[in-house]
Amino acid sequence: MNTKNFKNAIALTGGIATGKSTVCNLLKLHGLLTIDADKIAHKLLDQHSGHIAQMFGEQYVKDGKVIRKELGKIIFSNEKEKKRLEAFIHPLIKEDIIEEAAIFEKANVSYLIDIPLFFETMNYDIDKSLVVYTPSDIQCQRLMKRDKIDEKEARQKMSNQMDIEKKKELADYCIDNSTNLKNLQVEVERIIGEIS
Repeated sequence: MNTKNFKNAIALTGGIATGKSTVCNLLKLHGLLTIDADKIAHKLLDQHSGHIAQMFGEQYVKDGKVIRKELGKIIFSNEKEKKRLEAFIHPLIKEDIIEEAAIFEKANVSYLIDIPLFFETMNYDIDKSLVVYTPSDIQCQRLMKRDKIDEKEARQKMSNQMDIEKKKELADYCIDNSTNLKNLQVEVERIIGEIS
């Protein structure tokens, strides 16, 4: 299954508000090379802001930048619009990821590609996966606090992704982020020992 593009790659994934960014930063501090699909997506959205305005309307773009929070409102609540955006942006993201991965592959060491929808899209031939896990009730609480939204909206956002328990089952490696930062650091160190 694995292609030459991602021979040494491990997909880093999880659910919304499970702490993926924090884990990513901790892994980087330990010297692990990481490619961030979200960062690439944000960059590409802004590069193609004119196209986004044509697709969804001028109100989603300001000063050449996509207003992601506003665009997110329609994407999270409308499956058709979500698929339209994904059909446009996902191939561009993949292109960028393949380019960055080619540099890391030359080093012939394990590295991470942070792909939020890795299991949902199955768009990448990466053999190994690492899931940042938080039970869904804690995930919901964190999302409500982070985005200042009510439980209904939080659950709506969560429903756009595969259930976190299912992701945990599919993962080769799992980091438990259900308690505190100190425990998370211990988990990260354990994982580094396992993957390096």
